[in-house]
Amino acid sequence: MLTSCQSLIEQSYEPTIAPSSNPQIVDEVQKNDPRAQMGAREHPRIVASYGGEYKDAKTERLVARIAGALTQVSENPNQSYRITILNSPAINAFALPGGYLYVTRGLLALADDASEVAAVLSHEMAHVTANHGIERQKKEEAEVIASRVVAEVLSSNIAGKQALARGKLRLAAFSRNQELQADVIGVRMLGEAGYDPYAAARFLDSMAAYARFTAVDPDADQSLDFLSSHPNAPQRVELARMHARAFGAEGQVGDRGRDYYLAGIDGLLYGDAPEEGYVRGQTFLHGKLGIRFDVPAGFQIDNKADAVLATGPGDVAIRFDGVADSRGQNLVNYISSGWVTGLRPDTIRSVSLNGLEAATARAAADRWEFDVTVVRIDKKIYRFLTAVPTGSPALDPTANILRNSFRKLTPAEVESLKPLRVRVVTARPGDTVATLAGRMLGTDRKLDLFRLINAMTVTSTVRPGEKYKIIAE
Repeated sequence: MLTSCQSLIEQSYEPTIAPSSNPQIVDEVQKNDPRAQMGAREHPRIVASYGGEYKDAKTERLVARIAGALTQVSENPNQSYRITILNSPAINAFALPGGYLYVTRGLLALADDASEVAAVLSHEMAHVTANHGIERQKKEEAEVIASRVVAEVLSSNIAGKQALARGKLRLAAFSRNQELQADVIGVRMLGEAGYDPYAAARFLDSMAAYARFTAVDPDADQSLDFLSSHPNAPQRVELARMHARAFGAEGQVGDRGRDYYLAGIDGLLYGDAPEEGYVRGQTFLHGKLGIRFDVPAGFQIDNKADAVLATGPGDVAIRFDGVADSRGQNLVNYISSGWVTGLRPDTIRSVSLNGLEAATARAAADRWEFDVTVVRIDKKIYRFLTAVPTGSPALDPTANILRNSFRKLTPAEVESLKPLRVRVVTARPGDTVATLAGRMLGTDRKLDLFRLINAMTVTSTVRPGEKYKIIAE
């Protein structure tokens, strides 16, 4: 074999190095692969459902490095993969037929090292190599899928796209047996690629902990998350550990790749994308729209794709959104145009808020009272709806804080807005979990989130010289 390799090298040697005139590219490999055609058909739908692709050369190289190591030990090393990082804070990863792999930036932020991401990718690669997508595909008519793709991708209705994703991404949901089979193959790939084979069980535990963290908020939408489409029974975690033991004892085998992983995600966008605005404590700011407002102390802001929601003590709720207004209609007429249920026409007032044209009104329906405030900026009408239980004294104070704080941002304020990112810091002597967590932004549960993203328990301590993730600007 060595002789034949040597003769091959001699025959192919060229004194001048240049790009191949016939490069082997993914498009060429997949050209006549019907499975890849299935994946290609669904790809635009997946990307649209998850906020587009996340483009960052450093992070893309990191994920490619992990996937490359796994491909070499795959049951089908000739299988080519297209890996897309999705611009979503959700914690998810999935595969489509033909080698289309997806991982969200939210999952990358939660993972503690390269072996944990490798565990997720090897699991999804296992679905591809085991042809699970093909088995499931036989149950559906291709033409039906194609028509759904066209209808959903061309729709500009964001809520519709979310509803589609809440359908558990039909082409990315496998049976329990297929999931367990992918676990077995994935753990074997992990170990053979030189990664810590126990990372699969470890990250399943981390994702379960994150699910509990978000479940504290009953309105948190986990329908786009990994655990909503991947069963996470305790026996599945134990099975992953059992298969990992074939490679050796836990903590004594395989590489975690933590240092190069943290270097690869340092600066990763975290939480809401800039085009969706920012939540900073009790304030919502949107640089592109150039607006900001405050909610009262004790309120929790939830920045959804189609509206900003806030909830507070005493069942008080706030909804904020915006609609196009190319006609420049009178705001008093707009409030009374039929979109407010239970409107009291005698309460409609035209007002000025921080120099902006506005109008307010009151409404009542069932056991609720509402304050309605609309404000015009250029060709857009912004709408506040404050709801309180009938008779609650909180309606006026809450609505007044919203109204009085709503204003246009100055150019300097817009310039100073920065998104939240994963920042990697090195612990110094004297640092504790509390001091590092205290540097976190974007959450009022700093200790809990710090421990989560660093895979720490309540008894874990900070060690000087070690690297840790925080969320900051």
